[in-house]
Amino acid sequence: MKLLALESSAVAASAALLEDQRVVGEFFLSTAQTHSQTLLPMTQQLLADTGLSLPQLDLLAVSNGPGSFTGLRIGLAAVKGMAFGADKPCVGVSTLEALAYNLRGFEGIAVAVMDARCRQVYTARFSLSEGRVERLSPDEAISLEELGKVLEKEEKPLFLVGDRAEMCYNQLLDKLPQLRLAPPHLRLQRASSVGACALEHYAAGEGVSCGELTPTYLRLPQAERELLKRTSQGSEGTPSLAQAGKE
Repeated sequence: MKLLALESSAVAASAALLEDQRVVGEFFLSTAQTHSQTLLPMTQQLLADTGLSLPQLDLLAVSNGPGSFTGLRIGLAAVKGMAFGADKPCVGVSTLEALAYNLRGFEGIAVAVMDARCRQVYTARFSLSEGRVERLSPDEAISLEELGKVLEKEEKPLFLVGDRAEMCYNQLLDKLPQLRLAPPHLRLQRASSVGACALEHYAAGEGVSCGELTPTYLRLPQAERELLKRTSQGSEGTPSLAQAGKE
């Protein structure tokens, strides 16, 4: 099984090629350049360097959220375009679940945390045992205070992973001595982990066509939230959110 995976849900962008669970190659960049500038060029170079072409691949994978709305759309659009042209199946995986895959081989609980803005983090918890990753909670957007209350109930080592891991560690460690910080080289989103996660989902029959591949935002984009706020506060005659969307 040859798989191409893309990750563009946050600041870092990466592309990886896997053959079964073996990483054949991976490009990773965390720079000021936008994903629209970096993602496709690194993908093209990765294919060229590994001597593979899209028709030779069996599967395409991408993180489909939560994360940056723009970043997710760039990654999804790239995968959908390549999958459509090459007639290949796709798998979209949770960005938080893929982060937990960075820590396969650890023993304890992976706590994936990403910047959700508005004083919140995107988070989910996963059991780490004997090289396996099993979900313990759904993806959600909650405050740091709420996260701390949830984690107080856990007795196993808690490994924070994600782009808000260090911030959570610094603010919660006094109350949660069981907290651990994932090593820096395993802390951020990576396409190779997206690919490893996608392979297991595909084996479980969760592959989809490019047309069925959709993002999971967890909450409305800012523009829609502002529109909803205006319409809820507006006077009689103001169009509803559904009506505004049609217009």
